[in-house]
Order: sequence, then C-alpha cells, then structure tokens
Amino acid sequence: MMRIYGNEEVAGALHRMVESGHVPHAMLLHQDDGGGAFPLVLNFLEELYGGNPRVQKLIHPDIHFVFPVAGSDKPVSLQFIGRFRELLLENPYFFENELYTAIGIEGKQSNISVNEARSILDRLSLSAVEGGYRTVVLYLPEKMNAQAANALLKMVEEPPEKTLFLLITQAPEKVLVTISSRCLHLRVQPLSPEADAQVHAQEAAENTLLQDLFHDLLDAVVERDLLKALETGEAVADLKVREQQKAFCRLSSESLRRIFLLQKMPSLAILPQGTEDYYRAKVTALKPTFPRRAMACLDRALLLIERNVNQKILFTDLVNQLYNL
Repeated sequence: MMRIYGNEEVAGALHRMVESGHVPHAMLLHQDDGGGAFPLVLNFLEELYGGNPRVQKLIHPDIHFVFPVAGSDKPVSLQFIGRFRELLLENPYFFENELYTAIGIEGKQSNISVNEARSILDRLSLSAVEGGYRTVVLYLPEKMNAQAANALLKMVEEPPEKTLFLLITQAPEKVLVTISSRCLHLRVQPLSPEADAQVHAQEAAENTLLQDLFHDLLDAVVERDLLKALETGEAVADLKVREQQKAFCRLSSESLRRIFLLQKMPSLAILPQGTEDYYRAKVTALKPTFPRRAMACLDRALLLIERNVNQKILFTDLVNQLYNL
C-alpha cells in the first residue's frame, strides 16, 4: 500500500466502507493541489479489490483513469494513459501542472470533453473482467464541461450494480452541481509542512516563491500600496515558465478560499500548520466580498494565460482589479 501522510479519518472511513460492504456509488475527494487523494484512493481500491497487486501498479482492467487532456483531434485520456501511469507511480502527490508536462500539453487549455464522457460510458458498458467492481477514477471533474457532465449524469445518478465513481477535485465549488450533488464528499487534509517537504522536495522552493508573491500582493492590497502591488504583479509576469504563472493563480485561489471559509464557515476551514495567524489577520482586514470576487479575477487570469495573452498586460490588469475590489 502507498504511504498516507495524515488523513487517518478519511482512510479509516474508506476502510470501514469496504469492511461493511456499504460503498457509496460516487465519492468526491477534495484535495489541495499536490495533495494526498491518490494514495487514499489507491489504497482503498486495493482493499476493495481483495488485495490485487495490479491496483497499485495501475493496470487493473476494471479501473479506469480519466483526467483533463487537450488537442485539436478531440483526444481522450486513454491516449495518454502510459505517461499518466508513469507520473502517478513516480509520485502520487504530483501537482496539476506536472500532469500537463508529463502528457505534453503544457500551455494548452485542458478539459474533460463529451468525447471523454462517451469513452467512459463505452468502457462501463462492458462487463467487469474479474466480476467485481468497475471503477472510474476521475481527476479534476471541475474541468468537465456541461455537455460531458450531462452525458455522464444518468450513469452517476443510477449506476449499474458495483459501478463506482471516485472524483478527485481541487475546486469542489466548480464541479457542476448535477454531478457534485450525487457524491459523498470527503475532505483530504493538506500535507503537514514536514510531509510536504518530503514528497515535494523539488517543488518546495518554487511553492515558497509563489506563496511569498501572493502574500506580497495581498499585503499591498490591504495596505493600499498600489506601487508595491504593481511591482509584485510584474514579478509574477517575469516568471520564466507560464506553468509557474498558472500555479501562482491556483495557489492564490486556494489561499483566498481559506479566507472565505474562515469568514463564512470557519468550522470547514483547514489551514496549513503555522499559517493560522496570517489567515485570521486577513479575515479582519479584507471585505467579506473580497475573496470570492478575487477568485473570479484569478480564474479569468488563468484562462487568459492559457490563451497566450501578454503576461505583463495580464498581470497589471489583475493587480488593478484586485486593488479596486
């Protein structure tokens, strides 16, 4: 089995499902980018499939992996499955941008299309090879468009016996309600700083840089220091790789989501160890409407990065929007 860092409650709940035989037909696991959902899912499936070693090797014939792809010929996940397996086996705590690099679509707009939905339905129309569960592990359902979601809806809502959907999301509020409402929701707690450093050693320095840039930008907005905010925006625009700029937007959105939860639903807010004072200070310093409106600005910036808009113009505009919220 894969090593699990923390998340004993989620692991225990999944174990009890298998032990009792009461397995929900659809579950939505909410993780932070680079979090621990895949190890939890794979350990759960290994137990569900009776300890079959092919589960952890990602080659069990009744387990289907789906993830966002891109391309003009309307590709589906199956066309990239070899590179996906290599990435997941090398590091099950991979970041979203690492997936796109691994399958060769960095810089392109990724999604889960209706073609992908049809491919899933085709695979689920076949009997289970080993007579047990048929499982779809779907990474980033928030990338699914409405047409794809509608194509899958009936299967998710009323699946055949022993058909299981496991969805791993980083933005549960962006998953279409028609899909989300049919799922049992589980929150995968963020990695502790020690575990994060262990599994993301290479990315640790980059994440620290992006986090510092976000803090500088937010501090400048709170302090009403436009010059400092513009300088921070320029520093983000000067990042050498567009994937880093996209990672900045995603990290910033996740941080703002924590502030929003602290404002509206503090019992649901899960803060990385050692950051409690920072986030609680921002709760009192920011308008209640700021986090959600700022996340919408960052979503737009992420879309414009994927469309190759000039970075300096893009991030100057983003700074201006955030400053004036």
